[in-house]
Amino acid sequence: MGFFDKLKKGLLGDEPKAASNEIMVCACAKGRAIPMADIPDPAFSQGFVGFCCGIEPEDGQVLSPVDGVVSQLPDTLHAVGIEAQGMDLLVHCGVDTVDMKGEGFIVAVREGQEVKKGDPLLTMDLETVRKAGHPTTIITAVTNSDDFAGVELVAEGSVQAGDSLLKVTKK
Repeated sequence: MGFFDKLKKGLLGDEPKAASNEIMVCACAKGRAIPMADIPDPAFSQGFVGFCCGIEPEDGQVLSPVDGVVSQLPDTLHAVGIEAQGMDLLVHCGVDTVDMKGEGFIVAVREGQEVKKGDPLLTMDLETVRKAGHPTTIITAVTNSDDFAGVELVAEGSVQAGDSLLKVTKK
């Protein structure tokens, strides 16, 4: 890349990058961001699974919040694990939806698959989840958050898929 290419690239206003010791985890769905304490499941709201936050979704499209590799995909289809930059992320769709045994979920990925931020992970039929008596909250958890200097929620209120959601700071 020559000098003029670098200059032109800089003038076009590339996306701002997180500091080199920070990883940005993006919203995996359109909806309303909620803090960990407001997640309607004590395993998540009390941090037993790691630092997390939720999204009250407006639709059932669930997208990858980071570039990474699908590390877990349970038979119940309600969650996707992703490894990315030393993070173990869990995208968990709905509360107690493991009981649904896959009903209402259509998965778009497989274990070992590389994903980019914004790639479809799964579709959750919100009405089916509600009819089964479960909250539709989509939870994004950094399950190994103790391996990092900090994890903080940076979104508030309405979010679009791809908006910054969690800032993870490396040690």
